[in-house]
Amino acid sequence: RPIRGPRAMHSEYDPDDNFARSFHDDADLDEDAALEAVAWQFLLLVNPDDEDAALEQFGRCREALGEGADPMEALRDAIDWRAGFHVEESDVTGLIEVLDELAARFNLRIDWGDDADDDDFLEHAEVPALINVAFDRLREHHYTLWTYETGENTQAGFIARQPDDEALRMVAGALGFHVRTGAL
Repeated sequence: RPIRGPRAMHSEYDPDDNFARSFHDDADLDEDAALEAVAWQFLLLVNPDDEDAALEQFGRCREALGEGADPMEALRDAIDWRAGFHVEESDVTGLIEVLDELAARFNLRIDWGDDADDDDFLEHAEVPALINVAFDRLREHHYTLWTYETGENTQAGFIARQPDDEALRMVAGALGFHVRTGAL
């Protein structure tokens, strides 16, 4: 069932339009509960068919939020190396390792095009180009590699199912993640 956002149909009579009805001007809404609800939807999207992983990450996120963490940082830390990545822009080896691990969750292997263990390959590879390669390889299997702005000299992102692209863009945006696909 697709997740609909504020720009979707705003019909009081549409029982499936819970997201839009929750955020209208007259809603009596607890902001913490709303944040948790949207964070939960996000975690389900980046952990397809793995509600246990989403629940574990949700617990980590709630704990960090309870300690006053920024919502984006709480989510980033909760999913790092579990359902997402956050690496230095120059960390080619770290990016390959984390994306290989994340792809393995879906029984996929990313073909990097060269021997990723070769020192010459690693020395000349660049993180943005590798993100594009991973995006292309994952797309072949109907997954999307997403990245988002961190405001630092880092690259961060996550993987979700391609049919969930619209929902992920909407939910991530509601959380403050300015997402884009890993395509160049």
